[in-house]
Amino acid sequence: MLAPVPDADGAPFWEYARRGELRVQTCADCGEPRFPPRPCCPHCRSFAAEWRPTDGRGRVWSYVVPHPPLLPAYAEQAPYTVVVVELDDAPRVRLVGNLVAGAGAGARLDSVPRERVRIGARVRAVFTDAGLPQWVLERP
Repeated sequence: MLAPVPDADGAPFWEYARRGELRVQTCADCGEPRFPPRPCCPHCRSFAAEWRPTDGRGRVWSYVVPHPPLLPAYAEQAPYTVVVVELDDAPRVRLVGNLVAGAGAGARLDSVPRERVRIGARVRAVFTDAGLPQWVLERP
């Protein structure tokens, strides 16, 4: 599994994820969430930011099934589903991750049958043991 390479702006995202928390950088002045994390708010140009928790729920906004896998390390689990999730409590934020059947180290990337994936499907965030956010269907 790939490990994130955080920059200074995104490091808090990964620190919270390692604790099993999905947080989004938010402007401390105008309240707009932003992702990816960056030093300046694109709405009001403020440099004040905070990391607000989300409930980790959303919907599949888009998805792709790589054939063959994009990286050789994932060949054994191909084909697998990569989703773009629009968060319920921060709809301007869309996060990318794998759709899996469960949380933790044992969740294979190919654990959800492709015919189960739909645009608009309800999902919630789960985390690998290393703190990588993934997504599970709310109605498996």
